[in-house]
Amino acid sequence: MVDVEFGENVTVVQPVNLYGCRLADQVFVGPFVEIQKGVSIGKKTRIQSHSFICSLVTIGESCFIGHGVMFINDRFSNGKAAGHPDLWKPTSIGNNVMIGSNATILPISICDDVVIGAGSVVTKDIQAPGFYAGNPAVFIRPLQGRVD
Repeated sequence: MVDVEFGENVTVVQPVNLYGCRLADQVFVGPFVEIQKGVSIGKKTRIQSHSFICSLVTIGESCFIGHGVMFINDRFSNGKAAGHPDLWKPTSIGNNVMIGSNATILPISICDDVVIGAGSVVTKDIQAPGFYAGNPAVFIRPLQGRVD
């Protein structure tokens, strides 16, 4: 762990690779997680084991990131790696977002109160609360109430 800003009552289960990120109050980070420089994790969010959160990702409050979730900041738009961080794209995750295990999140924006099914690949912005799943992830149904 290098240059990590910790809020109060943060739990980190070793081994992890955290550097240059911000973890707000009551965040939980499971083992074998990598959180890169510039990432911000909101309070009361849980990051389960084996997840990878790359630079330029912001995750809101009271979120759940399942096991093995992968965030991507390079779309390989030119058929190869961007090669320079200035070409990477940001990802923004709202509050009360639950992301199922083994989902892949491309550089997009997800609004508040969304559930992403396990194994889904999110390729486009999600602008309405609800359940989304599949490859690519599509709207399945609305929420029956607030997700907490």
